Amino acid sequence: MTVEISPPTSNWRPVRQADATLVAQLADDVARRIDDQGLRPGTRLPSIRTMAEQTGVSRFTVVEAYDRLVARGLVQSRRGAGFFVRARREPLSAEQAAKPDSLAPPARIDVTWLLRSMFREPTTSSMPGGAGLLPADWLDPDMVSAAVRAVGRSVRGNLVSYGSPQGYAPLRQQLASRLQAEGVPAHPEHNLLTTNGVTHGLDLVGRHFVQPGDAVLVEDPAWFVIFGRLAAFGARLIGVPRGPDGPDLEQLDRLAALHKPRLFITNTTVHNPTGHTLSAGAAYDILRLAERHDFWVVEDDTYGELHPGGAVKLASLDRLNRVILAGGFSKMLAASLRVGYLAANAEVLRRLGDLKMLAGLTTPELGERVVHRVLIEGQYRRHVERVRARVNAAREQCLAQLTSLGMTVPHEPHAGMFVWADCGRDAEVLARTAADRGLLLAPGSLFSPSQAPSTMLRFSVSMVDTPGIWPALSAVLAA
Repeated sequence: MTVEISPPTSNWRPVRQADATLVAQLADDVARRIDDQGLRPGTRLPSIRTMAEQTGVSRFTVVEAYDRLVARGLVQSRRGAGFFVRARREPLSAEQAAKPDSLAPPARIDVTWLLRSMFREPTTSSMPGGAGLLPADWLDPDMVSAAVRAVGRSVRGNLVSYGSPQGYAPLRQQLASRLQAEGVPAHPEHNLLTTNGVTHGLDLVGRHFVQPGDAVLVEDPAWFVIFGRLAAFGARLIGVPRGPDGPDLEQLDRLAALHKPRLFITNTTVHNPTGHTLSAGAAYDILRLAERHDFWVVEDDTYGELHPGGAVKLASLDRLNRVILAGGFSKMLAASLRVGYLAANAEVLRRLGDLKMLAGLTTPELGERVVHRVLIEGQYRRHVERVRARVNAAREQCLAQLTSLGMTVPHEPHAGMFVWADCGRDAEVLARTAADRGLLLAPGSLFSPSQAPSTMLRFSVSMVDTPGIWPALSAVLAA
């Protein structure tokens, strides 16, 4: 079989001290010739030595350029034979390549649709009114990037090891100090386990405690993702009405006596979606009822740092006897930095650690080292204060705008990045109308375990920075 050898390279010559490196310049030139079909599939590229002589660059530059072409799927390396142009792949069909601007809700809006819409690629016409993340420019990417660079320079060989199943030890030590300052008796070796964010932590708790058919008490309204995870374990979800000071205690008592739950999951500080915070009296009563009815309490502290301070922690009052605390850093540092933790008594924590190993061995130590670096350098406290101030200002603006559009907020949030507002009509119908116009709204039905129709909507206060958001929402309400 005759192998076609590529002709001499194009007239490309290296441009030194340009913005693009010599490796990038050479790789891009060969890629262009492949795309233009100047180099046909099956053609063998010049050897590394020949290419270096033809272009006037070093052999190391050619090796890296060829490696990039292999990584891009344009070139194939054959041991002992050289580098060959790959066969061209069939282009995507128009249907496959299309990225619809419409959010295209299903016949009935569900949690999966909302999650897909929140994580879809943004388009010029999409406006995330119901998203659950703070914008990047509200956070401090430079602080996180500096920590990433510092960790990269210092760890070297440790990055290729598994790390500790319980989590990076210095980070656990730092977490223990922070929690102890809040009255939570967390020992770094006996009471703390790192996780891939709060969601992973709650998943581990559900796997440990819940068997098919078990009852689990959740707040109504509450964070919708946990409903799906518990349902996947076969749990019977029982909603406990949530008010400004906490759950309805009479209902909690009655439902616990009736259903004998394994768990009660509560978002105590800066509740999602209402922004309310548990009162001290309600906190004591929850622990009293947990003791009476013998259920465990899972305290979700995802948004706790948006509270101005002084909030009561169940884990502090209970001293981790039957309370499991879940927290993390994704909301305040970076959504892609999936670093969370669980604090629990030693026996429960050991079992959760075993489940963590069985499911994924360890959590990535790189992210844990980055979070540890941010914490020990002393910038994090001031960063949280700045973010909290911006969120507070945006929340006031958001409340004023929503009220001016005719919505009502029965109980204004104490803190946090959400506003729970009443639109006075079926919120799912309104969310469907909004989706057709490229505006993502989160209807209240998704935040209830019963999924019953609701007039409530959850708004993210970060929407105040979205150009055209208020006229768009006004048009949806008027439709």
